[in-house]
Amino acid sequence: MRRSAVYAIMVSLFAGALGFSTPSRAETGQVAVVFTKGGFIVGVGGGEGVLLLRGKKYPFTVSGMSVGFTIGASTTKFVGRALNLRGPASIEGSYAVGGAGGAVAAGAGAVQLQNANGVILQLSGPRIGAEVSAAVGGVTIRLK
Repeated sequence: MRRSAVYAIMVSLFAGALGFSTPSRAETGQVAVVFTKGGFIVGVGGGEGVLLLRGKKYPFTVSGMSVGFTIGASTTKFVGRALNLRGPASIEGSYAVGGAGGAVAAGAGAVQLQNANGVILQLSGPRIGAEVSAAVGGVTIRLK
């Protein structure tokens, strides 16, 4: 009886380990983006970037729009990390953006975004231009 109880426990533990121990395949990549934005009330922007993952470069385009208080134009050169990647295609999608920012001549910007795939972009970089904004919007990334 004791031996069958030990056997049952071992089988349960082994079956549980198989069912619940799927290794995480999420990866972290490096990202560089140049984004230009301008507008009055409605801001429109776009740019290009590169994802570096597993030693390969994956170019992409960025487009976006914001609605709210926006005056001026700026260009930001972002660099940072892409977290929770499940391959290069998971960086694609729409990212929500909200907040306030500004740049006069030169400044620094930082942003953290997340898409529906769970990918988180942590980006920062210098802003050049004259733009002030307090707007809500989003950006869309598509691989080339």
